[in-house]
Amino acid sequence: MTILNETVFTDSDKARGPGTVHSVGYEQSLAMLSDGSVHRSFDPFLDIDWDAPENRLDPQDRRWILHPAIDPLGATAWYQAQPEDRQIEIGRWRLANSVRVGAAFESVLIRGLMHYITKLPNNSPEYRYALHEMAEECNHMQMFQELVNRMGDDVPGMRPMFRRLAPWTALAGGYFHIILVIGILGGEEPIDHYQKSLLRSDVEMPPLVHRVMEIHVAEEARHISFAGEFLRERIPQLSKVSQKVCALAFPLAMRWLAGEIMTPPKEFARRFDIPDEVMREAFWRSEHSRTILASYFDDMRTLATELGLMTPTARLLWRRLGIDGRRSRYRSEPDRTPAMSA
Repeated sequence: MTILNETVFTDSDKARGPGTVHSVGYEQSLAMLSDGSVHRSFDPFLDIDWDAPENRLDPQDRRWILHPAIDPLGATAWYQAQPEDRQIEIGRWRLANSVRVGAAFESVLIRGLMHYITKLPNNSPEYRYALHEMAEECNHMQMFQELVNRMGDDVPGMRPMFRRLAPWTALAGGYFHIILVIGILGGEEPIDHYQKSLLRSDVEMPPLVHRVMEIHVAEEARHISFAGEFLRERIPQLSKVSQKVCALAFPLAMRWLAGEIMTPPKEFARRFDIPDEVMREAFWRSEHSRTILASYFDDMRTLATELGLMTPTARLLWRRLGIDGRRSRYRSEPDRTPAMSA
């Protein structure tokens, strides 16, 4: 139970709880992030005019059609051969379900972080920032659910297995806090990358969907920054054995959670009579879909390298899992490869 949580403390510090001794730079980063949460935050029911005429959602809007360069199902010949009204219906359902999945993942994150902070000492800067983040994630859950409600599709969200595992995943994360944060990145990065790709592209979206994504991406930048700083603070303090475990856990968490979050449930294929071979092609057998999958983690490959976790064995695992690729030069660097800019 201790191998993934060990850090370098004196006996007195260890008695006070995890995360007591921090570098000055880490505490400054937490203070900056907390200040941002106070002064540059959003309330979904104040900052979105849900009932404005321009925010009305039309079920037959052509802007629900999946973009082939961003969505792997949208790139399949099967989807592109469907009548336009069917493409619209499929695209609307897929987007609604991905939003519902995002809300479900936020709930797992909140439960894991809440479990973790109960062990923190008084005056912990981590305690304050983590509560700011959880408050923002609660807002995101409300924002996502309101969007799903207005889209009108009764979507299930998470795939059944992950839904059953979610409470236990959050509970375990409270004990293995480094693995919890790696898992948080594994869930946040695919959603964040997908939404930023849509916002940066020439894809037209309903204004309400665009506004929801803008808010989520803006606040998620803080959450991802915190997770990265947390790992930069903790990983160097681990033993060599624990670092090797984390090096392998990193790509495993990325691939598992990307699959759970970005792959629709079987109900989706049954509802729209999507052939099994098309689902396999889209998630994640074709070259194009594998390129999309790997692109979710450009920043994470850079982070793993910076943390010393891109060992030869780990690099092989990244490659075998289909999530190896370029490393971003800076946070959120756009992917300019032809496959993603088409």
